[in-house]
Amino acid sequence: MVASGETRPGVGEARNEFALERYRYILQQIHAVNENAYRFLAIYQTLATTLVGAALALFVGYRKWEVEPAIARGGVVGLLILTTVAAAFTVILILVGALAWLDYRNEECDITDEIVGQGFRERPRPGNLLRWYETYILLFILVSMIIMWVLAGVFLLPSMK
Repeated sequence: MVASGETRPGVGEARNEFALERYRYILQQIHAVNENAYRFLAIYQTLATTLVGAALALFVGYRKWEVEPAIARGGVVGLLILTTVAAAFTVILILVGALAWLDYRNEECDITDEIVGQGFRERPRPGNLLRWYETYILLFILVSMIIMWVLAGVFLLPSMK
């Protein structure tokens, strides 16, 4: 038996080994979260290109296909709404990923503070938001959606008579 106040042999080693494995897992999760943002952007770009392409095809071909202008306008608007839904879903996934990244980074800092020493790793700061690529991905999605709706409202829909 171990007297109170004493530690069992190997407990410190096991604790450090567990902390190292947890640290590796956290770094792996941070890497996965970073990669997911690019996957979500690729999915959005693919869906947006396809849906907007379909809207443009409808705009170009509705007369030839003998589709009523009101129905064609409705189809264009419907396709733009689907694109907006895809954009909103992508934005939500990226925001959730950013929150997960913050959580993992804080856990990383907790482990390094305890095992290596206080302040070994700086915690993420909101001021660094302009350095995060997710910020620019979200801005790209927002700007592309605004441009899409403005162009459709100014050029496509009014000319479908």
